[in-house]
Amino acid sequence: MSKKDYSVFTKISLLNEVGIALSSEKNFSSLLEQILIGAKQITNADGGTLYLLNADKKLEMVVVQTNSLDIHLGGNTDKPIKFKPLNLYHDDGTPDLSMVVTRAVIEDKPVNIIDAYNTQGYDFSGTYEFDKNTGYHSQSFLAVPMKNHENDIIGVLQLINAMDPDTKEIIPFSEQDQHLVESLASQAAVSISHKQLIDSWNELFNSLVQLIATAIDEKSPSTSGHCKRLPIITMLLADAAHKTDEGILKDFSMTDEDRYELEVAAWLHDCGKLTTPEYVMDKSTKLERLIDRIDMVDLRLEIMKHEAEIEKYSSIAEGVDKGKANSTYIDKVQLLNEAGEFLRRHNKGGEFMHDDDIQKVKELAKLEWTDSEGVTHPLLSDDETNNLCIVKGTLSDEEREIINNHIVATIKMLSTLPFPKHLENVPEYAGGHHERVDGKGFPRGLVKDEMSVQARIMAIADIFEALTARDRPYKDPMKLSQSVSILKNMSETGHIDADLFEVFINQAVHIQYAQAHLLPEQNDM
Repeated sequence: MSKKDYSVFTKISLLNEVGIALSSEKNFSSLLEQILIGAKQITNADGGTLYLLNADKKLEMVVVQTNSLDIHLGGNTDKPIKFKPLNLYHDDGTPDLSMVVTRAVIEDKPVNIIDAYNTQGYDFSGTYEFDKNTGYHSQSFLAVPMKNHENDIIGVLQLINAMDPDTKEIIPFSEQDQHLVESLASQAAVSISHKQLIDSWNELFNSLVQLIATAIDEKSPSTSGHCKRLPIITMLLADAAHKTDEGILKDFSMTDEDRYELEVAAWLHDCGKLTTPEYVMDKSTKLERLIDRIDMVDLRLEIMKHEAEIEKYSSIAEGVDKGKANSTYIDKVQLLNEAGEFLRRHNKGGEFMHDDDIQKVKELAKLEWTDSEGVTHPLLSDDETNNLCIVKGTLSDEEREIINNHIVATIKMLSTLPFPKHLENVPEYAGGHHERVDGKGFPRGLVKDEMSVQARIMAIADIFEALTARDRPYKDPMKLSQSVSILKNMSETGHIDADLFEVFINQAVHIQYAQAHLLPEQNDM
């Protein structure tokens, strides 16, 4: 095999290697950098620039490299490119053919310049100024337009100063090199378009995910902001667990794809609430339906006071001592006032109902009032009595079952979606945030070993957000110390993962969240 044949063979092999690398590269900046580096290697060029057409249809530099001057801008570097994008057309609408890269785009064909200092028809004044300031000598140029699968030009690959591999002298870009770069430019354009398409789909997917979360938060003022805040806590704890180098979590780690998968699950963890009736989700008091029925109870009590007043005057008319009748009336009104205050207080559901309280509700329920048609009714209906006897919170057993069903709905909804491989665990992560490590959670009653670390992380995040939430209409914002104390108790009683709670505290996840997202008066640690 001749030296010439070997050189061609080597370049074609290199072109194939670059093409394979481009097809597997997921990072956009790295992709752009590999395109330019590959083109320089194939042609043995000293420098080059990759341009992309931006939204304004101007050529924007995205990667700039010159080996001999040690210039590396854009791409994966932290060095920005400060050159302005190039216009393809003059202000009067005529095409700008004075520059190599603009002509390549406008005429849709490669431009191969043997010597910039001996070429007519181009404006190389900027190049000459650059050479004068740096001592560089820009001689041979090759600009190749990049066209995607739809035959649209998306950018230009420009190379400068092909170098003889033996003498290191600047030489023209050969016809062979031009063809190889054209092939690379075609592959590069497809790779870029493919990556941009994937990014746009990902952006759309992320927007839809957050749209669903926003819809859930907007649906119920009683949990407003929950779906937006839970991903923050989830990722703080997940990152803390990832950094842990001791204990049973020392082997837990996450790639960028793992983190994204968990974050998507966190955003969608309550999507089943879209099926939950508003009157249950928004039930901020025990008697609330479309309205808070405590107001109806107050109205009945007022009727009963009015009846007591009528009874007082009737007794006096019948000869009962006025003082005695008035005293009986005052006692009855006081009893009704106390009953109203008692029922209104326990309607809020903010405190635990003791047996004595429940018995008193049942006794008060038996008090009677008379409607406008003379029909006698108990002060409280059976449904109202049962609701006011709810031991903790505002939901009855039936309503709590409806609320709990949202997690079943979440699992069903997410399990029907054709998630790609890197998101296949989203249903499991999202569906496990109400499980307990002792097996007493729902809906599946899983124990710790049956749950992923990610699901256990979300379980802690869900509780912590609910405890510290400052926009729940049925409770005041809880201080951080109290929230942590409750979580600590849960970790000791088998509700949440004790190892993750230890990470939560030791790596100050609660402090990080509090400083950024809680009210100053809540952050008491």
